[in-house]
Amino acid sequence: MAMEKTFDASEAEARLYKAWEESGAFKAGANASREDTFCVMIPPPNVTGSLHMGHAFNNTLQDILVRWHRMRGFDTLWQPGTDHAGIATQMVTEREMAANGEPSRREMGREAFLDRVWQQKVKSRGTIIGQLKRLGASADWSREAFTMGGAAGDPDKGNGPNFHDAVIKVFVDMYNKGLIYRGKRLVNWDPHFETAISDLEVENIENPGHMWHFKYPLAGGATYTYIEKDEDGNVVLEEERDYISIATTRPETMLGDGAVAVHPSDERYAPIVGKLCEIPVGPKEHRRLIPIITDEYPDPTFGSGAVKITGAHDFNDYGVAKRGNIPCYRLMDTKAHMRDDGAPYEEAALIAGAVARGERTLTEAETDALNLVPDHLRGLDRFEARKRVVEEITAEGLAVMVPATDPRLGAPKAPVAPEEGGEARDEGLVPLVEAKPIMQPFGDRSKVVIEPMLTDQWFVDAEKIVGPALEAVRSGEVKIVPESGERTYYHWLENIEPWCISRQLWWGHQIPVWFDADGNQYCAPTEAEAQAMAGNGVELTRDPDVLDTWFSSGLWPIGTLGWPEQTPELQKYFPTSVLVTGQDILFFWVARMMMMQLAVVDQIPFKDVYLHGLVRDAKGKKMSKSLGNVVDPLEIIDEYGADALRFTNAAMASLGGVLKLDMARIAGYRNFGTKLWNATRFAEMNGVFENRTPSADIPKATATVNQWIIGETARVRGEVDAALAAYRFDDAAAALYRFVWGKVCDWYVEFSKPLLLDDGPQTAETKATMAWVIDQCLILLHPIMPFITEELWAVTGDRSKMLVHADWPTYGDDLIDAEADREMNWVIGLIEGIRSARQQMHVPVGLYLPLVVKDMGDAARAAWDRNEVLIKRLARIEELTVVDAFPKGCATVPMEGATFGLPLADIIDVAEEKARLEKSLQKLAKEIGGMKGRLSNPKFVESAPEEVVEETRANLAAREEEAAQLQEAMDRLAELG
Repeated sequence: MAMEKTFDASEAEARLYKAWEESGAFKAGANASREDTFCVMIPPPNVTGSLHMGHAFNNTLQDILVRWHRMRGFDTLWQPGTDHAGIATQMVTEREMAANGEPSRREMGREAFLDRVWQQKVKSRGTIIGQLKRLGASADWSREAFTMGGAAGDPDKGNGPNFHDAVIKVFVDMYNKGLIYRGKRLVNWDPHFETAISDLEVENIENPGHMWHFKYPLAGGATYTYIEKDEDGNVVLEEERDYISIATTRPETMLGDGAVAVHPSDERYAPIVGKLCEIPVGPKEHRRLIPIITDEYPDPTFGSGAVKITGAHDFNDYGVAKRGNIPCYRLMDTKAHMRDDGAPYEEAALIAGAVARGERTLTEAETDALNLVPDHLRGLDRFEARKRVVEEITAEGLAVMVPATDPRLGAPKAPVAPEEGGEARDEGLVPLVEAKPIMQPFGDRSKVVIEPMLTDQWFVDAEKIVGPALEAVRSGEVKIVPESGERTYYHWLENIEPWCISRQLWWGHQIPVWFDADGNQYCAPTEAEAQAMAGNGVELTRDPDVLDTWFSSGLWPIGTLGWPEQTPELQKYFPTSVLVTGQDILFFWVARMMMMQLAVVDQIPFKDVYLHGLVRDAKGKKMSKSLGNVVDPLEIIDEYGADALRFTNAAMASLGGVLKLDMARIAGYRNFGTKLWNATRFAEMNGVFENRTPSADIPKATATVNQWIIGETARVRGEVDAALAAYRFDDAAAALYRFVWGKVCDWYVEFSKPLLLDDGPQTAETKATMAWVIDQCLILLHPIMPFITEELWAVTGDRSKMLVHADWPTYGDDLIDAEADREMNWVIGLIEGIRSARQQMHVPVGLYLPLVVKDMGDAARAAWDRNEVLIKRLARIEELTVVDAFPKGCATVPMEGATFGLPLADIIDVAEEKARLEKSLQKLAKEIGGMKGRLSNPKFVESAPEEVVEETRANLAAREEEAAQLQEAMDRLAELG
């Protein structure tokens, strides 16, 4: 049956994927012919998630490596699975419950709610898996894992790895070794979900904000001489002050200040270091006094140089507080409302005052219990409290006052003079409130401002387990690609902090620790074992928190392979071969897997780590819903087919480069697939596949053109293997594109036509060669474009097995015939040179021209004679004339062993052509000058968005290349006289 005119991706992709799955093509060990193993762990997507461009890109690269190794006979496993994604899944479930009018989580109770989440998991799980299949992901789906597999309530319990028990076992073991502990530290607190979250779940967004400047009066009415000097040491301000000035963007946190810090070198405040100052808010009779201390953190050149230290609500302040033994007073509850618990403010303020004077010390628990929010502010939302604090301080006259013309206040909103149509600006003193953009942390899911909060959490003492993870990379046992990732890895791990692993959620692995009435801890895998540790009759309460998702996913490599059982898969595939993941989770996931696997089984989890960046839009902008530039990979697959998207992903996967997704590029690679389809149809229509016996045997060619294409095939095989071995997916894609489109579909198809149509002695040889070459194109392209290649494999002959399991070629450069290679590349060079000259000189496309040649050597003559028909037809040449000197008005085409010329004096209007080119060059010069001017302006480079600068650089390079081509055409015209 004749081939269809076009490849119908929408029909073929589902059919082909089903055939692969039903044949067991993706199972671990399928097509293995050697003992070498290759194992990749999929970065588990959220079980309730949907495929986005990051997933599509990441999984395309994994699939390329997996298919390549499988075809080479490696015992291959691509381990799939999904992540329970604590906060995301709980949010999705609660949102759907609300939409359905179901009871809320708290109304329902924990046990019933967890049953409801399991229902949501079962419902959602198929979405992301089905989408990965549409992409062509060849994972062993029979081994699909889940990071809460085996937990209570799991409807699929027993059908996959018992990941839950593995996670609990690791927690208990690490707890017993002193590697996990419960403590009070500052964390990112999401007031909407009422849980701690990781840095990765925080989005820092610039918003319009304010910086208020306030006076903290010195205790007892003390004064000092405040002196400011310029860079040369000249005194520019000297005055007596009875206060120290601070600036803050969060006035509500002043209530929890434990000190004011200045830099040790700041001479302005030297006279008052060690003295006490008063927090200027709260009932006057109970104002708190706090010490003025020194620390390296304050910047003397920023603001007043003095910084309020609120250790319980700011990460930098927390560090200062710990160094200076300053108490950290928590001001807010889990909803970020000002606390309304504890003793009255008067009592709490007296205790804090005694602490500040050194008359009393508090334990950490006593400090946390102390509520220093004034009674009238208790229970307020933090932003309402901010408003009230500012009003009270300003009303009392403790705001720093400046002239209304102070530039820090910003430009007036109306013209300053009445005659200009507005009201005159008050020239008196006004509170110093700087209007300035500030970076605010937002929860990536809740979209509310994150509050740094001092809370009780569970931590891994990461400093105790980080050493082996550092050494594994330093020694080269684990390689990170690109190398720049190693520097980031070292930076994170050499400065590692305790890892917060608890979350205040219900969905997740519940912490396996029970408490008695005295707060004693009993860590055990089960409640029965904890009870046995505590003794009969001791009432125990389980910690309600769950483990951070990163803790469980940190065990992904061993957990999916059946650990702690010593399964055959664990023995065979661990350590795994390579991890393909985003550079944004190098620390959050990669480094933690390194630490956890080395701490638990004393082995590295993988040998290589390939890091990639975020997929951005065509202009390099980050995709976001607010910008309206989010691209849905499934829509791309619907319009262009999965192969076009996959080839695009491979082509843009440069090491460390910016990943710019251009729809025009995707369309171009769909055309590439069409080009291959049409070349195969040409072969079919010329009987290439008739009565063939598909064989891996390399044809024995005598025709130069066939010898040449066989050598080119061997050359590209080597390039593809070298590129994939080095994770240069872009180089592999580029080599295949040049070969398949350029060498095969363009040149070889054209060169073969006379041989195929001639029915001479070399016709059978050419058919056999073309069939073999197309087979090699399909095999080499299959890891990147699996669908169209598998379809063509099936329609071009009777095969013993599907292309997914075809043997990857091993032939080498010995197939390159040097003479054939030299001759055919000479022919191609001559045709391209003639075409280029014609195009530059605007010669009508269909017009046949005479060609002259001088200084023609024997080798060039022989190459011409053997390929004269081809050259004349493809370059549109009438005849070749040998001359001693070129006539006037010739465009030269220099070649090895000869110089050719195109007499154009009587064919084109040289003067008109020169005028056209000069006009174009002048226009380009103006554009180039403007872009160079912008790029040489430091203000533009520093202040313009990064993607705008990059786009300008790219446009400049394109214009300069265009100008160079036009100048080359001008130079050719100069030859014509």
